[in-house]
Amino acid sequence: MQPPPADLAQQVERALAEDIGSGDLTAALIPAQKLGRATILTREDAILCGTPYVDATFARLDPAVRTRWAVEEGGQAVAGQTLVALEGNARALLTGERTALNFLQLLSATATAAHRYAARIEGTGCRLLDTRKTIPGLRTAQKYAVRVGGGRNHRIGLFDGILIKENHILAAGSIGAAVAQARAAGRAVPVEVEVETLAELQQVIDAGANIALLDDFSLPLLEQAVAMNRAALRPLQLEASGGVNLENIRAIAATGVDFISVGSITKHVRAVDLSMRFDL
Repeated sequence: MQPPPADLAQQVERALAEDIGSGDLTAALIPAQKLGRATILTREDAILCGTPYVDATFARLDPAVRTRWAVEEGGQAVAGQTLVALEGNARALLTGERTALNFLQLLSATATAAHRYAARIEGTGCRLLDTRKTIPGLRTAQKYAVRVGGGRNHRIGLFDGILIKENHILAAGSIGAAVAQARAAGRAVPVEVEVETLAELQQVIDAGANIALLDDFSLPLLEQAVAMNRAALRPLQLEASGGVNLENIRAIAATGVDFISVGSITKHVRAVDLSMRFDL
């Protein structure tokens, strides 16, 4: 089980605030004390993710609402399956419906995408990473979903890792100068440099960075990069990125790189098809 993000409550609060605003005018048509039951179903296979968000959504509206999950967080759900049964105040169930489904369909989609990619490279020793290409305001939620799906998190933001790219190198003057400045800053974070050629990789190795990001390298170039790195006195970790899909990710992993980062698992997700059915 992956621990939910520390800002889960704040994300739920913001989501409810933008949906409810000054009040749910339609739910107010229901008698205030009326009780009801509901179920959430999936219309497609998926890795379930987002149960803490659903629980928090309804608890924020009415702590007496009960949720009974038929599939655990990170479990495989199949099309037509009931995911959860809910019981409690009818107004709370109706008001929380869209917010709860929004979280559940997005995070299940993210976890499912991560699971598909991670499964393709299982047994290779290579690990799947996400990126910062996330929905604004929901980064920690999506990165949590990546972990639930079997992937790993790259840096969360600009504050917990140094990734030196082309423009940083131009501003610093060279790869060596950029890495030196990163070291001089004294931050206890990994230093990674994006490279586009084997010559640039050699500069990164010489500069003593921690990780080299191999951007859009072909399979033969990846193999050469791995061999060059293994021959180095102080080898780096190697991350491959760019043009990765389900068809080629295992071949990329087989070259011997340590990580493969895939932006599409958070950027190109298609929400899982869910529905909430009421028995009021």
